[in-house]
Amino acid sequence: MTSSDPQRTPARPSSSAAADAVFRRALRDMLVLLALLTVLGVGVGGLVAGSAGVWGALIGVGLALVFSGTTVVSMLRTSHSSPQAMAGVVMGAWLGKIVVVIVVLAVLRGLDFYDRTVLATVLLVGVLGSALLDYRAVTNGRVPYVEPADRGPGEATS
Repeated sequence: MTSSDPQRTPARPSSSAAADAVFRRALRDMLVLLALLTVLGVGVGGLVAGSAGVWGALIGVGLALVFSGTTVVSMLRTSHSSPQAMAGVVMGAWLGKIVVVIVVLAVLRGLDFYDRTVLATVLLVGVLGSALLDYRAVTNGRVPYVEPADRGPGEATS
């Protein structure tokens, strides 16, 4: 049996599809980390500081989600956009999350229903852990540096 295109090559994933896979992995890993941190933080916070520790852990996980999640989601949503649009969305998301974190911490400043040490510890572990997972996703991701041009039938390779 003959085919009409004897030099048919298997389809290669495009660089944007490969980048999307990296962003999806980073998002999935971050959500798993924060789920585990919620369970662990609420348990340890409850043992260490009672209900104030539970609230501190929950607020810390929420802030870690806002702080870490906005960048990954912004990158995933704009991966097919122009570099200028991507930069604008990422910078806007960064500004937005900084405002949210500052406002939440300012509102919580005078309240005493949560444990500050548990909140700070959970937030630190969540943000640093998420950054390490993002690093791992990017370094292990298989994103091509160059996409070869599609060659038409009859074009010779050089």
